[in-house]
Amino acid sequence: MIATSRPDGFEVALTLTPEAGSVWFVFDGPKLVLRADRSLPTGEAPLPVVDVTPLGTLRGTSYLAAGLEGDLPDGFQSIPVRSGFGRLPEHHMGLAGYAAQVIEFARTHRYCGRCATPLSDAAHERSRRCPNCGLTVYPRVAPVAMVLIRRGQGRDTELLLARSPHFPPGMYSALAGFVEPSETLEAAARREVQEEVGVQIRDLRYQFSQPWPFPHSLMLGFTAEYAGGDITPQPGEIDDARWFPVTDLPTLPAAFSIARALIDGAVAGALEEVGSGK
Repeated sequence: MIATSRPDGFEVALTLTPEAGSVWFVFDGPKLVLRADRSLPTGEAPLPVVDVTPLGTLRGTSYLAAGLEGDLPDGFQSIPVRSGFGRLPEHHMGLAGYAAQVIEFARTHRYCGRCATPLSDAAHERSRRCPNCGLTVYPRVAPVAMVLIRRGQGRDTELLLARSPHFPPGMYSALAGFVEPSETLEAAARREVQEEVGVQIRDLRYQFSQPWPFPHSLMLGFTAEYAGGDITPQPGEIDDARWFPVTDLPTLPAAFSIARALIDGAVAGALEEVGSGK
């Protein structure tokens, strides 16, 4: 799960100057640019770039982000950021997600949304400010409440999992939805469950969170106990939803996702109940 988080020891720095040992996260549109050997570009200016943005330092190495200017040169390849898992070291993947969000912020906030004046980077924080009207904008982070619902005990434990229309064939996951303005996380979790599958829950408990840079979410993971109601999938949002025994689960999300961590934790907890005789 930590693979999408900034690594321990990383220090944000807003005024870095590229040097020979600098490591770059360069984006060709939404895709991450790698060398032919699948390593990240390094050096003072390894590629023609725009929107050069200092990220920070980790163990004495400076990291920068930028957008590719022009076509992809020979000797480089571009891949979806998500495809970097398993190709890049875990600490690089955490920084890649950070870099992707920072560059997306630069691309989508060039001008003031109030008066259309070009924005300038702030010197003291990760934000952009309008020199004309004073509007300050920050990188977008969209909170998402995710809920894994269970019923039963031990080997009889079942998990309520659902399929979104855009999931790969056969894959199911926990329920999730964006938090709305002026809504608590707990209220969002209960609302999403009611909207997506129509059941009631109890004992809602926060577990952990995960940055999810696809493109700019923060996932807040909850577990809950089933309290009643029949499963009624929300048209257009949920293709299918059903109860799965912990001993016979369908295809699940990737191992680095918060959904998988919630599911794996529930399965482990159910099997521990078996071992303890509950």
